[in-house]
Amino acid sequence: MATGFYSHPVFLQHEMGEHHPECPDRLRAIEDQLIASRVDAFIEHRSAPRATDAQLALVHTSAFIADLEARSPAQGYAMIDPDTIMNPHTLDAARHAAGAAIAATDAVLSGELDNAFCSVRPPGHHAEPARAMGFCFYNNVAIAARHALEHHGLARVAVIDFDVHHGNGTEAAFRDDPRVLMCGIFQHPFYPYSGADCEAPNILNTPVPAYTKGEHVRKIVETVWLPKLRAFAPEMVFISAGFDAHREDDMGLLGLVEADYAWITARLLEIARECAHGRIVSCLEGGYNLSALGRSVAAHLKVLAEG
Repeated sequence: MATGFYSHPVFLQHEMGEHHPECPDRLRAIEDQLIASRVDAFIEHRSAPRATDAQLALVHTSAFIADLEARSPAQGYAMIDPDTIMNPHTLDAARHAAGAAIAATDAVLSGELDNAFCSVRPPGHHAEPARAMGFCFYNNVAIAARHALEHHGLARVAVIDFDVHHGNGTEAAFRDDPRVLMCGIFQHPFYPYSGADCEAPNILNTPVPAYTKGEHVRKIVETVWLPKLRAFAPEMVFISAGFDAHREDDMGLLGLVEADYAWITARLLEIARECAHGRIVSCLEGGYNLSALGRSVAAHLKVLAEG
């Protein structure tokens, strides 16, 4: 078996205007770095299918799905909020991004793949059941996790989110769902200015202040996340893999480096081996410094591929 790498050409056609940080070059930077680091030789490239309405409806309301389709422009741009913009290819890309996460879940659960990474855009973890925001349209990880629960009959899944921003959409999808343990680390106070006061028993948010470095994040993972994850014993692990907490990324003010992402990935792989037959599906979220993003994804994938 192998580590799957899901992507699709349509991801390069979605763009939100000149100088927008969530740009097609993000995926080009990842693929270039995978080749340069020789990680590319150890992963299996797969094309992302397109998610159906029924699959999107695992998380999103039918009214929301229909409204986004109605607002999709035939040409030019349609603004959802000041940061979240559709062009004529956006919703096709968003459906393929969700489809990548679903297909990766199916392949890992069937035993075709050990684990998988979805190199997708637009990202997903800010997308709430009835709201697109923060560069996100459909919540890729939440849809895949719900698919594992509803269509594969899993009893417990874990969702890990290490983006610099709080995964408010994923929290909204799973708050008070005992089948899901969500662990998130994010800069606070910071966009979307949520997550610090959630009292749901299945949501383990660990906000950190600006300028927090990798050593402190590792301590949180070791002393807070891992005991909770082991006690929960997930049957599959999903990762919202945001790399904008890197110290070179000026989208935020945290201080992680590639070695920290590799270390976190290794710890999550240990949990997956102990509890979930090694099953992990990881989906790209943030990461806007192109060099740091490429290097960080390569470090993340190297651990998954060697696992």
